[in-house]
Amino acid sequence: MISFVYKILLKIMGVQYGKKFRLKGVPVIYNKKGASVRIGDNCTIKSSFLSNLVGLYARTIILTRIPGASIEIGNHVGISGATIYARSRISIGDHTNIGGNVKILDNDFHPVDAQARLIDDKDKIGTAPVKIGKNCFIGCNVLILKGSEIGDNCVVGAGAVVSGKFEADCMIAGNPARIIKRI
Repeated sequence: MISFVYKILLKIMGVQYGKKFRLKGVPVIYNKKGASVRIGDNCTIKSSFLSNLVGLYARTIILTRIPGASIEIGNHVGISGATIYARSRISIGDHTNIGGNVKILDNDFHPVDAQARLIDDKDKIGTAPVKIGKNCFIGCNVLILKGSEIGDNCVVGAGAVVSGKFEADCMIAGNPARIIKRI
């Protein structure tokens, strides 16, 4: 019943979702006016602390912060207790799984420049799109930073800090993340 009511609220907020969209627990999904959140067919979002054996620290958060920002989640995607926060653009390809407590951020949250930080100049917040390819597995507690691109069929090891571009068919791990194996 809660899922049904929540899905109606998502429609009112302009969130688009496909067929067989499943919620386990109640995520935080916010779509700023003038921004877009699109979730494909057969997607599952887990936000219940009991829904993932890794143990979730918080509910899933999917948030567009400013007009023009976009989050696009492909078909057959699974997300567990992750934070996906866009000021620019985040895209996640079909058949990708996002493990527990992952953070995907396309921005710095605050200006890097000290003077801009003093006056809280939001226009100076650095942003760059994030792209995660198809059929990827993102392990628990991974941090994916602005400007990152992960190619199709990649596996990102637990706890990795991803910044940069990674080709398809790779295993990526570490802090900073690097290719450890071609698969």
